[in-house]
Amino acid sequence: MRNYIGSFLAFFCLISVSFSQTKTIEKGSYLSTNKGQKIKLNLLEDNKYELVFYSGNYEVKGDSLLFTPSAKSENGFELAFKNDKKAKKIKIKFSDAVYYYSFYVGTQKGSGNVQYQRLSDIKDKVNPQGDKTDVDFEIEKADFLYLVYEQYGGDDSKVSKFALPKDVSEVTIKYNLDAIGDLNISGFYNPKTNELMISEQSGKSPLVFRNAKDVQPEKTSQITPLENKTIPNWTYPGKEPLVNDDFGTAVDSTVVETDPLPATYDFKLKIENNLKSALSSNKSAKNKFLVVAVDSKNTSAKADFNTFIKDQETQIGYTMYDSYHPEYDMYNFYLATADDKKWLKTNKIPDPSVVILNNNGDVLAVAKSNLTEKQYQFNYYDGLYKKLQRTEGFSAFNKTVKNKKSTDADLIQAFNKVAVLETTYEYETESNDENPTEFKFVNTTLDKKEVNQIWKNLITAHQKDTKPNMYLVETILKEIKNQGFSKQFFKDDKVLNDTDFLSIDYLIKHYDAIDAERAAFNAKEGETHLIGSLNTEIAGALQQNKYVSENDIAADKNEAKTISVYKKLIAGGKGNFEAYQNYFTFLEEAQDKDGSNTNYLKEFSTYFNANLATDKGSVIEKLDDMFTSLDPSSDYSYNGWNSFKEYHSNLANSAAWTVVSKPGNTSFIKSAITWSEYSLLVAKNNPYYLDTLAQLYYKDGQKQKAIETQTLAVKYLTADVEEETAIEIKETLSKMQNGTY
Repeated sequence: MRNYIGSFLAFFCLISVSFSQTKTIEKGSYLSTNKGQKIKLNLLEDNKYELVFYSGNYEVKGDSLLFTPSAKSENGFELAFKNDKKAKKIKIKFSDAVYYYSFYVGTQKGSGNVQYQRLSDIKDKVNPQGDKTDVDFEIEKADFLYLVYEQYGGDDSKVSKFALPKDVSEVTIKYNLDAIGDLNISGFYNPKTNELMISEQSGKSPLVFRNAKDVQPEKTSQITPLENKTIPNWTYPGKEPLVNDDFGTAVDSTVVETDPLPATYDFKLKIENNLKSALSSNKSAKNKFLVVAVDSKNTSAKADFNTFIKDQETQIGYTMYDSYHPEYDMYNFYLATADDKKWLKTNKIPDPSVVILNNNGDVLAVAKSNLTEKQYQFNYYDGLYKKLQRTEGFSAFNKTVKNKKSTDADLIQAFNKVAVLETTYEYETESNDENPTEFKFVNTTLDKKEVNQIWKNLITAHQKDTKPNMYLVETILKEIKNQGFSKQFFKDDKVLNDTDFLSIDYLIKHYDAIDAERAAFNAKEGETHLIGSLNTEIAGALQQNKYVSENDIAADKNEAKTISVYKKLIAGGKGNFEAYQNYFTFLEEAQDKDGSNTNYLKEFSTYFNANLATDKGSVIEKLDDMFTSLDPSSDYSYNGWNSFKEYHSNLANSAAWTVVSKPGNTSFIKSAITWSEYSLLVAKNNPYYLDTLAQLYYKDGQKQKAIETQTLAVKYLTADVEEETAIEIKETLSKMQNGTY
């Protein structure tokens, strides 16, 4: 029955359902309007949603939303910092702390012991009247802040450690209690106010969301903890014992041994005495940037610089734990001297300022500030490093394409360097013109037509390669998945063009060689690569492309090329489950000109006969063999066996129903009966499947068998079947019985 198939595909296909079911709920981002609850709801293109610390699937039914959560966040603390170098102590504001007894605050200087206090004890001291929900207090200067949420009974406690900037004067803390635990929510769209109302099943105290494009977001920085831990029976010396769940005698927590703090790696930065040496040292340091501090008017500049370096070494050492990890060693530092005046003047560097250079000594960013004020940005968790990578990648690309001496290999590396950058969000900005103390990044302007022509020339030139260039392979995959250089440079949604399909041909031609080399390439020392299974990568890109085509002409043109790619994969024995899954979705929607689905049914028949046919052995055993061979990154590998099994029973029923519903498909009736019978072997007594099979029997002339099967369809109707569908199934039985079907 079609209704069942439609609801199934809306939930399970990767990117297979458009949003044309409803014009009331738009895909996009929504921000909560409830006071004290900063929650963001993202409705994504592939029927996924994101709600604060949760992500999962959503389904639209009329004006309602149904959610299925898939993950929980490890950290519920949200921090905001304010800096003031004159501050002697740090003000702490713990906002909306309803469950005071469950929270602890700890401070640590260097690698010393952590000093903890229960938040309820602090509250009793600073607000004995108990008339405030916020807890405002002061702490002594420290290097690290520990925040603990202790679960009831003390079995598991969430411990988060944060690095405190040197000049921090105020810390605001919030904890999202509403984001902890299992979701049991649903949503309703209010067309009058253009708002989504999300609430627990009780329907009380709903969260109200508006589309993010209608809400001006607050400009805040996200403070990320150095680490998060879940610690059973967490304690510290002097902590009061907890009462057991059965209200029996409590165990004295002071006698419980805790795991020692992880060792701190003795990390040291190499500081050069002159600019020439600093530039030379940084040139050989791949993936590192040189930070130059300019502060000649400050008489204590040298002392401040030394203090900064010592603090930086301590924090990096702690982050590395007990051994060297290059990913945390991101910067070299140098303090400009009087000997550097000529260089500063040539590059128009203000005084004071912080200047960041790449390996070639090119200026990437400048901030009219001192190094100490920017210390919080030079840690692994800040976004500065990624912005510098982007700026450097754009600048290097521009120089490469403008250089007439650039080789083919140089161009591939330039494209790859940009393609592998993380995709930024639209709300991120590269500079803040209103604040001169913020970093101003070098801007690179590129010509879109020129970039595309260079890329086309590269792809064309490499069609004769006898072995694959893995950097080119990686760049192609990023580009066709709408994550590559086009997205980075021009922020456009990618519509696959002739060059892209030519590049996919390159991947298919070298499929086996790429598959043999990708593990070693992904593990290449000093570099970061992630090339997945080619058939899965290509199929995902093709499926995504179907929904971003600019017009009908482009869609028709891409449709033929897309089908050609799938056929090449399948003909070469590379048609894995994910490739077939997307291919079937594509073909089912790409109706033939005569109104039939001949192409779809032919391809499904091939897949069915090769993988599912009952003469191949046990139905369940064959499905299990297919399931165990899935790519670990597959959605179905993650969602589990039942999801995989249900997909195939629905797939067989869907193909069979296509034969029932369209007169142009009648030549497939015999095959469709086999497919429909298969669906019932996997999921017995399913009324939708029984209805499909009964109608096929009737169309095949097996009328008595059809009536018996349709009678079973009516028998197995449940409250889960939509009322309209149930009525249709009963009416079909009546028509079969009285000969009016």
